[in-house]
Amino acid sequence: MRKLQKEITPLSPEDLFIVLNHPDAKFDYPVHYHSDFELNLVIGSYGERVVGDSVENFSGLDLVMTGPNVPHAWFGSEEEKRHVVTLQFSDKFIHFPLLEKRLFKSIKELLYESQKGIVFARETQDKIKEKILALTKIQGFQTVLSFFSILYELSISDRRILASNQFDSQSIVRASKSRRIAKVCDYIDANYHQQIKLKDAAALVNMSESAFSHFFKKRTKCTYIDYLTSIRIAKSCQLLSETTQTVAEICYSCGFENMSNFMRIFKKKKNVTPTKYREFMEQMLIKH
Repeated sequence: MRKLQKEITPLSPEDLFIVLNHPDAKFDYPVHYHSDFELNLVIGSYGERVVGDSVENFSGLDLVMTGPNVPHAWFGSEEEKRHVVTLQFSDKFIHFPLLEKRLFKSIKELLYESQKGIVFARETQDKIKEKILALTKIQGFQTVLSFFSILYELSISDRRILASNQFDSQSIVRASKSRRIAKVCDYIDANYHQQIKLKDAAALVNMSESAFSHFFKKRTKCTYIDYLTSIRIAKSCQLLSETTQTVAEICYSCGFENMSNFMRIFKKKKNVTPTKYREFMEQMLIKH
């Protein structure tokens, strides 16, 4: 069975955060995870990035935040000069009393989102790049101000979730603050392999189909079908990575009605076919 490599970060209980500066980095670390938050800036390289079940190309500049225990890795070109700066801070940071204050609301939301991995827009990358590089050259209390400034800028910037909902489907429940949404999401998580129609989900919370559709999208920022599809794709990625089941077996066991539909949706969501995804993950994961 293939397993991810667990990393122990150099953070100590006395550290608010640490900065790891690698002006000539080597992308030779396998897909791994750790218990801390991480903000990773990659400069001057190109290659492939793995975050959760997301596999994407990056080029020139890349800025990604990952939450605790989210698998991640970068696999870059050999000939380029690769500069990587990594900020790591404790998983306990999200529970700091300071973050309960109104001014820190957007930062706390950012941290919750990072539990599925976040990539930031190019405009944000260009702006934050200089702040992160400056952070490698200063010491003392000024670093604290810079650190919070970076987090705030990221929290109000354009960004995109990387991993599928299954890596933290409960974040949608938390954000919705709705027991009805929680009930539906729990039901989907347990029954994604079956045919779950909109009317079934609506009936679960005693709503009409049209009212439920509006309610679900308003509370979760995605449609019911999008959520269900994301859960199914996430589960298929897990099975492709961890089992030897055929693509066809995985297709039907994840609730898709036919292979052509599964292939089309998988390619749209992941930018690769299921077979290519499995091949890539087999190369990247550590075998024990």
